[in-house]
Amino acid sequence: MYLYPNLDFRIKRPTLQEENLQRITPRHKKQKESTNRQGLCKIRRQSEKAMKITLIQTDIKWCSPQENLQQAEAAIKANPGSELYILPEMFTTGFCMNPKEIAEPQGGAGFRWMLDAARRYGAAIAGSIATEEGGKYYNRFYFVEPSGEYTQYDKVHLFTYSGEDKAYTKGTERKIIEYRGIKILPIICYDLRFPVFIRNREEYDLIICVANWPAVRNKPWRTLIKARAIENQCYVAAVNRAGKDEWGEYTGDTKLINPYGEPVAECKQGVADTINTEIDIEALENFRKKFPVLEDADNFTLNKDE
Repeated sequence: MYLYPNLDFRIKRPTLQEENLQRITPRHKKQKESTNRQGLCKIRRQSEKAMKITLIQTDIKWCSPQENLQQAEAAIKANPGSELYILPEMFTTGFCMNPKEIAEPQGGAGFRWMLDAARRYGAAIAGSIATEEGGKYYNRFYFVEPSGEYTQYDKVHLFTYSGEDKAYTKGTERKIIEYRGIKILPIICYDLRFPVFIRNREEYDLIICVANWPAVRNKPWRTLIKARAIENQCYVAAVNRAGKDEWGEYTGDTKLINPYGEPVAECKQGVADTINTEIDIEALENFRKKFPVLEDADNFTLNKDE
């Protein structure tokens, strides 16, 4: 059995005190329906509970932060009007296992670009960056808001197959972000394989999964993003990279998945691409009321064997 420090895996509705502790810590400063593909894709354009999001599937240039930041900037500039832009895992460098050479310090250039871009475009920017803090290295996800507030999440499940556990320090906290009325669970790549860690306790509406998931394992990727959406009755914004690097080839398969496990929108395979789409929280809430799977979830506590 495994233990995630600071996490309570009992499946229950959190108390107000628990909910306040889970939310965005640490926080720093300071009409008409149209059908878009399948399932829960009826977008109520006038609904206050619909959010416009953009998924950015980049062809990350190996260990070239400046070039990758320029690519990210160009993608956002070409797709104005979204409330949230999501970039892949380690979008400034690629999945490099030599953090001494490529990791930026906490508050480094990549993070400062996210702060500036969020302010300039009036939208949240999300993605992970190899980060050094206190002499340790982290695969750190940032969710940066236009106000300058941000949430950081350090990857909990490090990919031992690639040696990530030896190069980086694992995170110990699961985070829930609330942004413009929508609750979000951020995860990074390999986290996707661990359903207990991800289990929805009626806490969130959207999973953001950023990844460098190779083509050789794209069938599990496609299966797992659907499974996580179905079992947690939520949307999944799964943003993977495209192109090639020292690890191999990436087909991307960036998609927004609805709670039925159906793709709402998806990027072209194998190339840099961007998609603009929406999530409809009103439709999600109605679905949960009609089919209350989360209310019937098992109660359990996960303990570590001493």
